[in-house]
Amino acid sequence: MCRAQGDAVAGRRGWRLPGTVLLLLAYVGYLLLGSTAFWALEEPAERHSAQQLLQDKWELLGNYTCLKGPALERFIQGIIKAYKSGHTLQGNTTSLGRWDLVGSFFFSISAITTIGYGNLSPNTVSAQVFCIFFALFGIPLNLILLNRIGQLMLSGAAAILTRTCALVTGFLLFLLLPPFLFSVIEGWTYAEGFYYSFVTLSTIGFGDYVIGMNPDLTYPSWYKILVSVWILFGMAWLALVISLCITLLENSSDLCQCGKKKSKELEQELMDCNKNSSPRPDDVENGSSKDTKPEGAN
Repeated sequence: MCRAQGDAVAGRRGWRLPGTVLLLLAYVGYLLLGSTAFWALEEPAERHSAQQLLQDKWELLGNYTCLKGPALERFIQGIIKAYKSGHTLQGNTTSLGRWDLVGSFFFSISAITTIGYGNLSPNTVSAQVFCIFFALFGIPLNLILLNRIGQLMLSGAAAILTRTCALVTGFLLFLLLPPFLFSVIEGWTYAEGFYYSFVTLSTIGFGDYVIGMNPDLTYPSWYKILVSVWILFGMAWLALVISLCITLLENSSDLCQCGKKKSKELEQELMDCNKNSSPRPDDVENGSSKDTKPEGAN
């Protein structure tokens, strides 16, 4: 029976994959899950939007026969290029202000925090070269500062609150409350504000929602500065949350390793059991001599 159990354990061990391979498979599976979900949710809307754009174009050309197709295409491309540079038409004037001191400060924050919304980027060669060196030294500085702020937040919270209460408080301050501010100033829904908050603090930074970019609104001078401070402390808090999640995953991996170690110990015990249960050559020889011994012998 011991031998049968040992064979079963050895068979299960042969089918185990290394932990790194399992992690890689889980990672690829998670990416495939996300790819399938986004494909199913976004592709129909994208197709509808493209069809609507073509329909609007042909209706415009049909209503205004003086317009020519190539000229309209060049005009549209010029509008897109101007919008990417931060310019929009407002009657007979254009909007400015993305590269004023406050706007440049907000861009600097988004650069060294690696958020990179993509809605604003340097256009001159000198600014692009400066941005390279600015980010090269600014990103490590930002990581050091975030680590220090996170440690201070954690130690300060430990003196007042438990770690769980500190995480819940941070969730309230950095994710649940800011969407109300964005709803008031930007006119977003609460869901859009919450989406922007998480995308920003996690440094995903898609750029589909960015504060202070609506040319029809007048923003307070303190708005971008306040959001910059919120980004700095919010990223430090979210880094703590991610670190906690990593710790939980590593602990679960340690539990698996502990289970494997116990399984190996059980396998070794079963192998020892097999060795002890099998007859030794000396025992076999002694048994044979006993069987062949004459009945009258002492």
